[in-house]
Amino acid sequence: MRKSVVLSIAVFVSLASVAGFVCEAAAADYLSPCAMAATRDGKTIYIAEYDGRQVAVFDVASSKIVKTISVKSNPTGLAVSADGTRLIVTCASPSGTVCIVDTKAAKVSKTIPVGHGTCGPALSPDGKFAYVCNRFNNAIAVIDVEKAKVVARVPVGREPIGAAVTPDGKLLLIANHLSPGPGDVNYVGSNVSIVDTATRKVVATVKLPSGSVGLRGICVAPDGKYAYVSHILGRFHMPTTQLERGWMNTNAMSIIDPAGLKLVNTVLLDDVDKGAANPWGVTCTADSKSICVTHAGTQELSVINAPGLMAKLAKLPEKVDPTKAVNYTAASLSQEDVPNDLSFLVGLRRRIRLAGNGPRAIVVIGTKAYVAEYFTDTLSVVDLAVKARSDVKQVALGPKPKISQVRQGEIFFNNAALCFQTWQSCSSCHPDIRTDGLNWDLLNDGIGNPKSTKSMLLAHKTPPAMITGVRASAEVAVRSGIRYIQFAVRPEKDAQAIDAFLKSLKPMPSPYLVKGKLSKAAKRGEKLFNSGKVGCAVCHPAPLYTNLKKYDVGSRGKLSRVDEFDTPTLIECWRTGPYLHDGRAVTLTDMLTRDNPKDKHGATSHLSKQQIADLVEFVLSL
Repeated sequence: MRKSVVLSIAVFVSLASVAGFVCEAAAADYLSPCAMAATRDGKTIYIAEYDGRQVAVFDVASSKIVKTISVKSNPTGLAVSADGTRLIVTCASPSGTVCIVDTKAAKVSKTIPVGHGTCGPALSPDGKFAYVCNRFNNAIAVIDVEKAKVVARVPVGREPIGAAVTPDGKLLLIANHLSPGPGDVNYVGSNVSIVDTATRKVVATVKLPSGSVGLRGICVAPDGKYAYVSHILGRFHMPTTQLERGWMNTNAMSIIDPAGLKLVNTVLLDDVDKGAANPWGVTCTADSKSICVTHAGTQELSVINAPGLMAKLAKLPEKVDPTKAVNYTAASLSQEDVPNDLSFLVGLRRRIRLAGNGPRAIVVIGTKAYVAEYFTDTLSVVDLAVKARSDVKQVALGPKPKISQVRQGEIFFNNAALCFQTWQSCSSCHPDIRTDGLNWDLLNDGIGNPKSTKSMLLAHKTPPAMITGVRASAEVAVRSGIRYIQFAVRPEKDAQAIDAFLKSLKPMPSPYLVKGKLSKAAKRGEKLFNSGKVGCAVCHPAPLYTNLKKYDVGSRGKLSRVDEFDTPTLIECWRTGPYLHDGRAVTLTDMLTRDNPKDKHGATSHLSKQQIADLVEFVLSL
């Protein structure tokens, strides 16, 4: 590999922007660059433009787009072969497709149906196999590139969103977006699946620290020693009384030892008095000496000294030795302290302000980092060799976008500038406008009663807001969120824009549908759902599948203050688990059986296992 080109071994930084899957944005108005891949010779960068439904071909020498390649649905990720002749493009649609592009002809040569929520592709070093995340099937598809055929599927964690391959091609690392377990336990966190590419089986599941959710980027350093994954590290055990010093959300990067199949440690990307919200893309320089992380919430780039970081970690014992003198001037006395140390990267990291808004994907060529900026349809180009100042140039990928109220609301929802000390954005707790799977002790209904994060889909159509219905409407909740969760005072027009954005959201078709229609099992479940003997439709009537009322469904827990909870919409509940107000039920089957005391939320105790399965199939199809 030439040293003039800097790529992570997952070279192919492919980080899906799922917000675009659901927003009623006009594709003609915005390009929305969300993923990039650079050729090995460093001459060309391919840029996936989500709303533009195309891949732009960027000539590095001239800093210009020289051509575009149209694809039929929204592109979410890219991977380019070592010889530069093939480009793998993942495209979002209910069926999910992978396009193989002949780069010389600049057009799609083959299209392969793959799976729901296709994103995050990576290529084997020899280019024979493409590994593609089927986010909403919780699996990886293995594609024989020459045959243009899916040859295997590997179940992984919850919502795989990014992939990276080790230099020897033996291991595939998968960043799973959300926690797979219940929300009412002490440990709630996501993980990284490590797959043996020969056996195509998961050989290790690396658990990240509790509170680790919203995984976005993953890469393996070119030397293969370490992998890096970006994510939120939520402090959900704390009541949300403040934001100072990362009290509610911190922003992190976890380090994984692929050979050892283990987590090395997790470092915070924030500063003591300034959050680095929403870490997204991550890659390394060709010599593996620098790690680059984009911050989608603060419009920044972090450049981290990798050898210095690992040396500092190596000096710390696993645990404090009580027989030795304590250095009280050090924030971290052991490895265990590092994920809570906001000063650990002092002297090891530069924070560089970028030129545009919504930095996501990143590639590095030579000493220059190229960052795709989702909301401004631009690239920021940063010369990493310039140490004394941030040398940032901006390249427009198209005409300057005209920002509608809906688009402005989307920008605000993802922008930590609205928050005190930029610790978080709305999307920190509502990634892709849905749920982070954590229980938060918000103060709008008293302290000491944590409840699960709700999806924002249909929030304005299903008042009251919040799980206990303490906000009369979503409009009230938006303004209260700005004031009491982001600890900020903003103009009314900002809240109105966020309202407009949330109202524009459309449900995503369920992966449980068969060619867009209910399966036979789901049709049987629909009859049960609407039958008087089960009674689901009484509280969850179509079309919103909620009657907007509160009920005691027997779910009061040890930390609950009330018995009655708002009836949620069932639309899109296939992606918003865990279930019930405290997330105790991992599956709908659990909710309808184990967690349905005295048939309080549906008369299901008389149903057979097959009938329960049919009922669940229908609800998951909504």
